[in-house]
Order: sequence, then structure tokens, then C-alpha cells
Amino acid sequence: MKNNLCKIYSSPHIHSSETTSKIMLYVIISLIPAMIGSVYFFGFYVLKVIFVSIISCILSEFLFQILMRKDVRIYDGSAVVTGILFAFVLPPRIPLWIVAIGGFLAIFLVKELFGGIGFNIFNPALTARAILLASYPVEMTKFINVLDYRVDAITSPTPLFIMKEKISQSLPSLWQMFIGARSGCIGETSTILLLIGGIFLLLKRVITWHIPFSYILTVAILSLIFKQNMLYQIMSGGLIIGAFFMATDYVTSPITRKGKIIFGIGCGIITFLIRKWGSYPEGVCYSILFMNMLVPLINRYTLPKKFGSKK
Repeated sequence: MKNNLCKIYSSPHIHSSETTSKIMLYVIISLIPAMIGSVYFFGFYVLKVIFVSIISCILSEFLFQILMRKDVRIYDGSAVVTGILFAFVLPPRIPLWIVAIGGFLAIFLVKELFGGIGFNIFNPALTARAILLASYPVEMTKFINVLDYRVDAITSPTPLFIMKEKISQSLPSLWQMFIGARSGCIGETSTILLLIGGIFLLLKRVITWHIPFSYILTVAILSLIFKQNMLYQIMSGGLIIGAFFMATDYVTSPITRKGKIIFGIGCGIITFLIRKWGSYPEGVCYSILFMNMLVPLINRYTLPKKFGSKK
């Protein structure tokens, strides 16, 4: 008779009902309000952008895993989340072929080449956006007026660009900023819809308050110190979507509460510095990517000491 053998694993032995698929489903649900709002404000073309982004991400992940003879994991939903988030940080009239290239870069270059889910050091959606911004600056900065999507020729500067360059065009009202009736990227314009999604993630305990709160509060405090309009700074650009959906990425953010707060403060400082003194009006994308590099260092100095270990 064969002996019944049991495998012994190292601690900690943590049991949880949470799975990658379940977490990704919660994130997808949280993004639906902003997705509906983007269609209302920018037209049905944004659905094509979102669809192409999702499909390119899924296919890129599938092809890489087949070529590398890895287990196919496209059913965990992570590629879908990356596809939606990547589409959300693109202009409403971006050519679809550029979207497909970006989806490939996000998955193949940023995620899978580093080892797949759980191993990438940079946020895939933001990294792909940064690459496309350097490669196609005209297409990546062509924004349209909300509800003017039927006329392709109508373009409009973003509120951040208006404030930074001090052009004569009037800013949208605070109410327009709050509901999303302003120019900007597909999924970043509506503060209220993004907050609904962010609160949903907080209630489901998919994310914690530490990064969003410290990130937004840092930008608010610096805005007051340097006499900038605090509410416009908070609701403009990609601060809300960045704070709740990008900076809180499990893989590319710190694991300790203290580390998360440090991470959020760092993102807030860099975002404001770029907005105030940089040549580019928005700093959310680059601030999060820069802080992604510091995550191992933050984790190293914020992890609690092991019991009985010496300093």
C-alpha cells in the first residue's frame, strides 16, 4: 500500500474567499458608471476604443502565454481590467490602431515580459499611455468638447491646459467638473462617477483609503500653499481615477499601511510639481510610474521587524 503523504508548506497559512477573478470583477463593476458617463459625454465611438483596448489586451496575453508555453490565464479578468483602464486614459477620438498598439504594449511589454500578473513593476495601462504619448503626441493630446462628438473638427483644451497656459478660454464650472461635462480623457472627466466606483471598491475592501486619501490630500494642501484653485486641481486631469484605480494597483503599490501613505504623498507631490512647473500640464501618469520604482524601497523600510530579529 502507498503511504498517504501530505505536503507541508511554510507559514503563513491564510485562508480567504477572495480570488483574482473576484477582485477583478469588482474593479470592472466599479468602472461601469464612468464608462456609461463617457459614452454620454463623448459618444459611442468611445465604446469602440474600450472594446479594441480590451480585445488587444486579452489577445496579447493569450498569444504570449501560448508562445511561452505557460498556463493560459486570460479568464482571471486582469487583462480586461487593464484594457478598460488603458482606454480610460486615452483621448475620445484616438485612432483605433493606436489603441491596439497600446494594449499590446501594456500586456506584452509591461506585464508578461516581467513574469505576468503579480510580477510587473510598473502599472501596465499608465506605462502604455506614457509610451504612446512620446510616440504619437498629436493624437494623444487631441481632446474634444463634451456633447460635440458629432463634429470631429471641434477640439477643446483641457482645464489643466487652460490654467497652466493661462489662455483666454473660460474654465468649466465646478458643477461641470463634478459631473464630467469637460474635455479630457475618456474615463477621467466625471468626478462623481469615479467616486461612486472608488467608494464601491472601498466598501468591498478591494482597496483601502490610505493611497487615495493621502494622494488627493497632498495635492489639495499644495494647491492651497501655492495659491492654486484647490477644487479645480482635484477634479481636473486624472487625479481621481489615478488615486482610486491606478495608484492602488496591488502589484505596483506598497503592502504596508505606512508605505501606502508614503506612496500616496509621493504621488501627490510629483503630480503637483509637474502641473505647476513642468512643461506638461498633467502629472498623474508620470508621478505614479515614478513612485512604482520606489515601491521595493518603501516596502523595505516600512515592513515590521520580525519577532526576535536584531536591528
